[in-house]
Amino acid sequence: MFDFVRTHTRLMLGLLLLLIIPSFVFFGVEGYARFMDESSVTVAEVDGRKISRAEWDAMHQRGIERLRQQMPNIDVRMLDTPQMKRDTLDNIVRERVLLTAADKLVLFPGDARLQRLFVTDPQMAGIRNPDGSVNRDLLAAQGMSSDMLAAQLRQEYGMKQVLAGIGGTAIAPAAAASASLGPLLQRRELQLQRFDPAAYAAKVAPTDAELEAYHKANESEFKAPESAAIEYVVLNLDVLSKDLTITDEDLRKYYTENASRYTAAEERRASHILILADKDAPAADKQAAKARAQALLDEVRKSPASFAEVARKNSQDTGSAVQGGDLDFFGRGAMVKPFEDAVFAMKQGEISNVVESDFGYHVIQLTATRGGEKKPFEAVKPEIEAEVRRSLAQKRYAEAAEQFSNLVYEQSDSLQPVIDKLKLQKQTASVERAPAPGAAGALASQKFLEAVFSNDVSRNKRNTEAVEIGPNQLAAARVVQYTPARTLPLAEVKDRVRQRVLSVQSAELARKDGLARLEAVKAAPAEALPQTAVVSRAQPQGLPRPVLDAVLRADASKLPSVVGVDLGEQGYVVVKVTQVLPREAAPGGDAPLLAQYAQAWGDAETQAYLEALKKRFKVKVNEKVAAAAAASAPAQ
Repeated sequence: MFDFVRTHTRLMLGLLLLLIIPSFVFFGVEGYARFMDESSVTVAEVDGRKISRAEWDAMHQRGIERLRQQMPNIDVRMLDTPQMKRDTLDNIVRERVLLTAADKLVLFPGDARLQRLFVTDPQMAGIRNPDGSVNRDLLAAQGMSSDMLAAQLRQEYGMKQVLAGIGGTAIAPAAAASASLGPLLQRRELQLQRFDPAAYAAKVAPTDAELEAYHKANESEFKAPESAAIEYVVLNLDVLSKDLTITDEDLRKYYTENASRYTAAEERRASHILILADKDAPAADKQAAKARAQALLDEVRKSPASFAEVARKNSQDTGSAVQGGDLDFFGRGAMVKPFEDAVFAMKQGEISNVVESDFGYHVIQLTATRGGEKKPFEAVKPEIEAEVRRSLAQKRYAEAAEQFSNLVYEQSDSLQPVIDKLKLQKQTASVERAPAPGAAGALASQKFLEAVFSNDVSRNKRNTEAVEIGPNQLAAARVVQYTPARTLPLAEVKDRVRQRVLSVQSAELARKDGLARLEAVKAAPAEALPQTAVVSRAQPQGLPRPVLDAVLRADASKLPSVVGVDLGEQGYVVVKVTQVLPREAAPGGDAPLLAQYAQAWGDAETQAYLEALKKRFKVKVNEKVAAAAAASAPAQ
């Protein structure tokens, strides 16, 4: 029977389709519709515009993938909690509110203002050319075009403008600021006595019965996580390129066809004098700017050595004027087209005619050239061979990846078929659900480890599916031995249990003596404690946070004020507050603190305004649906 199935695969697939499709039509449509309904269900509305669950899920997954790329070892389960999902939804709602407000208040910048913002925004410096144009190469590397960047910036600047008038103009009343800074910087003089558990350790001798009781009551402290011994294989471009045969003739052909790649890019260094004139400016203004540029051209042609000085005094390109107009070296594509065409047509030392661009009128001097030299074949042969191997491996990867995926799935009881077919190397490892510190490759992939510990793989000893662990990288594993999470027996962890019991019992003795001392000091408040200190929020003097909080919360209306602080296994502290001192001057005066306070005040006003906008635009969140969706299964 099974031989017949293997021999007549196409026939059997056809029969299965005849059986499955009607079943889907009559019984599966409802389930499919339910899935579609769930993905399209509305989780929130802003100004009548709906936010679907599918949109929310997609945004959340994009955020997770970005973090995965930045931190490959991160545990995805930390990112896919109900709270993190809800934060994503809140961010989507906030962005929609700001976009709606920017639209209704007409705050999106026009083309001219957008260009000015782009040229002057320090955050955009990394993608600006010296002449203020966009570096298209950098944009292309990020998968963006100039139009896409402009649309994105227009939205971002518009959203910023909605809140800028609130947060940027907040005024913190002096009285309120003083009232807030007073408690923050108030100093208190105190006496204290510490009861350290370490001092009681010699008095503690836990019995075997106590150890057994602690171990039984606290089994979660002594659990070994589930683990698995696995064998696994990895398919990547390096594996596929190993058995490729490449001749010198192939390499020389590649060298000839890609000569430009092995030729140093020609670069030119120029200085310029710019007289600004917007392309949409009135004709009279443009004519006046051109005449001014022509006059400066006549001046520098009479005395070429004076070009830098003339540029410093007259150029309206503020970035380069201070450098005497110098723009440093640049290649093709870095400048606007008319400027570039002029520069690359000039000879070194030559001064151009007046050149018109969208920014105005330029007078250009070519000061240096470099590049254009071709590297010899022998010098780049190793680089070419690596590139050719990688290119050929890339072409083979799609087919090999399909074979890899099919083999590990169809012959799921062994990795040997895929090893033999694709000449892969079997590797072994012991793993847990989270990547080990310093792990690399497949063993650093949370997605791969999640596949290893799925029920079918870990318990039934099946191959994992092909897991993408990086660009052009697939991995699959098979569990050789699975060890479930278990509570370690007392015999294996007896020393650890003894240390825990010692710590708990020592802390209890310290607490007991601390409480007795607290009552004694309350009864005789004039009795001094062994240590003294003056503390404030700004100068805690090494006090643990719970102790500092207790000191500053103590009732200062009737001094001395005595309090006790239980630090658990860190012991017990008895504190007596003896005096409240004037607050000390902040380093550099109060101005920085007042600025921080004003910022906090501005943030509070901004948040209040944002809440008002939510009401204005009738933000509705379906809390029941949102809660259910946030608590849904984590991403894989």
